[in-house]
Amino acid sequence: MTQAFAPEPRTAGDEVLYRTADGVATITINRPHNYNAYSTGALRDLARAFQEAAWDDAVAVIVYTGAGDRSFCTGGDVKEYSDSYTKRPRDYWKYMGLFRAYLESILNSGKPTIARLNGMAVGGGNESHLACDLSIAAEHVRIHQVGTSVGSVACGGATQWLQLAIGDRRAREMLFLNEPISARKALEWGMVNQVVPAVRRGETWIENATDEQLKLAAAGKEGYRIDLTKLDEAVLALAAKLKDRFPECTRYTKQHANFWKELAWHQTIGHARDWLSVHFASVEPFEGMSAFVEKRKARYGELRAKAAAGKSSEFLWGPYTRNCARCGAKHMPEEFKFCGGCGGPLG
Repeated sequence: MTQAFAPEPRTAGDEVLYRTADGVATITINRPHNYNAYSTGALRDLARAFQEAAWDDAVAVIVYTGAGDRSFCTGGDVKEYSDSYTKRPRDYWKYMGLFRAYLESILNSGKPTIARLNGMAVGGGNESHLACDLSIAAEHVRIHQVGTSVGSVACGGATQWLQLAIGDRRAREMLFLNEPISARKALEWGMVNQVVPAVRRGETWIENATDEQLKLAAAGKEGYRIDLTKLDEAVLALAAKLKDRFPECTRYTKQHANFWKELAWHQTIGHARDWLSVHFASVEPFEGMSAFVEKRKARYGELRAKAAAGKSSEFLWGPYTRNCARCGAKHMPEEFKFCGGCGGPLG
């Protein structure tokens, strides 16, 4: 009998990998050169991959992870943001439509999703992790939000879901301070379900590795290295337990368990999408993302000082108030000393 919703041939590129084995679909962001930050194209492919897993009756569990051992996902590609969306904020509204569809493809997959945290989960990477049902982290993982540091707001899941996962005070700490949370602290706070060792020295596993040992392992120094064997074993063990359950009951349980997440999400994401796209026309994202790309500290203090002095902290060169008596050009930024049309001095 023909299946009306048989999996379709995929068109996903190399940025997203998809494989199935023994009832488990594994979806991998394959951009390790960018710490698995997703591009606009990758978002389309990720949503398609989750839909394929949702429609495949042979798939019982979905595992979501990143390539390599340094990063699960670091959210959107900030260089792409800087190059494209700060110049055309209207296009960020379109981008947020893709991002919304991607996260909803995880929420609406009808199957339990496991975030296999193989490295840092930052910004939208943490939001992607929060969209999953369960998560297992390797011990070297660090989780944090970066919105207020780069000129954005983490309202693509973090402001909606962190309170549900870890409580209000801890959520505000992560959202305001943007400081990394260790895997062990994430377990203590209830953000992940399990943490497994990931550091080896020679053939010896290091339990409860120190920060120094984690740094040495990440750098591959003094015989230390990162090994994700135990992470894979733990993910497969959890997937095996999830497979041994009735699929229809599991699907409906997921739907009900999503109630608070979906309530917070659907009450806020439309507004967030519009506000973020409008906000991309202001100076904060321009400065924050330029600083990130240029590998320098953002000039937070300068914006506050301008506002305190009665100047504009919203426009790069001030509001459009100056006119040129020489050529008649109008509406140039108030901080311009010379006309952008004829080059003459502005009185």
